[in-house]
Amino acid sequence: MTQLLQILCIDDDPDIRTIAVMALGLDSAMTIRSAASGMEAVALLRGDSWRPDGILLDVMMPGMDGPATLVAIRALGGYADLPVIFMTARARKADLDGYTALGANGVIIKPFDPMHLAEDVRALIESRR
Repeated sequence: MTQLLQILCIDDDPDIRTIAVMALGLDSAMTIRSAASGMEAVALLRGDSWRPDGILLDVMMPGMDGPATLVAIRALGGYADLPVIFMTARARKADLDGYTALGANGVIIKPFDPMHLAEDVRALIESRR
């Protein structure tokens, strides 16, 4: 049986966010919520009783970028070990190594394949468990 997963998708681009949410929704065992910014995501996690099993997080966002959002999420009580996957078009080895050093479970390169996004996210989250 496929494990039920709750995913928070954080991306400032409404088109990317919509596509990612729809693509993740192809996995009937995933529940997805989204946020348009790091600040919105941190507020959601701080004030809501809903807790995701993993986060799909855009790297380049105005205001609070992905790395800063990850630091803020990790500082919240109970989120130190939450699986986080970065999404980015910056795919140089140095960039990828930097994301891993920040504590990301993996990186999904943009443009991503919507037909495989849910499978890729599930694999990265489950590899953490």
